[in-house]
Amino acid sequence: MRLLRSTDLALRVLMRLAVAGDATPTTRQVAADMDVPYTHAAKVVAELQHLGLVDARRGRGGGLTLTAEGRTASVGAVVRRFEGDGDVVDCEGPTPCPLNTGCRLRGALRRAQEAFFAALDPVTVAEIVAEPTGPLLLGISRGTLGG
Repeated sequence: MRLLRSTDLALRVLMRLAVAGDATPTTRQVAADMDVPYTHAAKVVAELQHLGLVDARRGRGGGLTLTAEGRTASVGAVVRRFEGDGDVVDCEGPTPCPLNTGCRLRGALRRAQEAFFAALDPVTVAEIVAEPTGPLLLGISRGTLGG
C-alpha cells in the first residue's frame, strides 16, 4: 500500500515534534527541515492541530508543539485519518468495473487495507521516535531547531 504524501508528511511532522524537546519550530522551519513546500506542510499541520495532536501558536514565541495526545497517538489512527476509509480501488468511478456486482477482489483488498491499519494501531508516535530514530531526527534538523 502506498501512503499519500500528506499522510507521510503528517507522520514525519509528528515524529519531528516528538523529539523537539523545548524547541518550538515554526511550520516554515519544519517544512524546510523536511524539504517540502511550506503550503503543503501548513495544510498538514492545520489538520494535525484540528485532530488535537499538535498545538500551533502564532507570533513571537510561537511555533509548533506536540500535545500529550499527539505523543500517545496511534500511528494507525493517524494514517486512517489522512488516508480516509475509502476503497483501495475505485470500482464505481467514471468507467465502472463490469465485475462490480460479483467481484471478490474488492473485499480482499478491503481486508488487506484493514490489516495494514490494524498492524499500525498499537504503535504510538512515542514508540517510533525511540532510539535510534530520535537522535537521528535531532541530527537532521539541529541547525534550524537549535538542538
